[in-house]
Parts: sequence; C-alpha cells; structure tokens
Amino acid sequence: MLGRAAVMLGLDIDRPAIAEIAGRCRGTPRIANRLLRRVRDYALVHTDRADIEAVRAALELYDVDPLGLDRLDRAVMMTILTRFGGGPVGLNTLAVSVGEEAETIEAVVEPFLVRIGLITRTPRGRMATQTAWRHFGLTRESEEVAAALPLDDL
Repeated sequence: MLGRAAVMLGLDIDRPAIAEIAGRCRGTPRIANRLLRRVRDYALVHTDRADIEAVRAALELYDVDPLGLDRLDRAVMMTILTRFGGGPVGLNTLAVSVGEEAETIEAVVEPFLVRIGLITRTPRGRMATQTAWRHFGLTRESEEVAAALPLDDL
C-alpha cells in the first residue's frame, strides 16, 4: 500500500524506508499515508530521495518514535510514569494532567498503548507496565527525580 501511495506522490523511496514507515504507523493505513506525506515533504527539502536515513530523520522531526508514539502518547506515558509513579491513575485525572480531552485519550491514545503493552487498564485506573518503564529508560527508583521535571519538557 505504501509503495503504491509513494508512486502516486512521486516519491522515490526504497523498501527499507517503506518498512520503517510501516513499523511506525500503528498498523493504520491513514497514519501510514500521513507519515509518508511528511517523509515526502522532508525529502523535497533535504534530499532527492527517501532512503532509510531520510525517513528516520523526518519521523524524528515530526516526533514519531520507533514504536510509533507521538507527542500526546509520550505525554500520557510520562505523566503516568513520573507524576503518578506508574499508576494507577483515573482517566479524568490523566486527561486534566496532560491537558487533553478524556474522550481523546480513551478513544485514540489508550487503545494503542494497551495494544503495544505499555499500559494496562485496571478497575482502579491505568497503570504503566515494565515494558513502559524500560522504553522510557526509567526505573521506579528514578521516578522521584523524573517527577521534578516540568511536563512541558516532555
């Protein structure tokens, strides 16, 4: 699908670069196409073709990490990890903490984070998994230091 979309966009892209985009798109064609357009924009300005290095640079510029997490996903995760010590934290409290609508977190962010194993839902609220602690390079012992960071620095 991405190869065909790249042809329609007139983008010269190689297979490893397509695989990189596919790995960060959450398995959602709409997101894959959006990322491909961003890579095309980056390639038009910085290089003549989209190889793996250009794709990684473009996705880093657009704040999409190797797991496919974007700014809002990371804000939710860092809030759970640092402000609430890994949880549990309720949906409304989490929404207020990150400045986003509870419905957006519940419908857009949370399903992806649960699916990739970064959070679990419990009767008491959302909790970070060990995978989340490792992905963000934090340990429960370092949560006191991380809690001192302002949310704006996430």
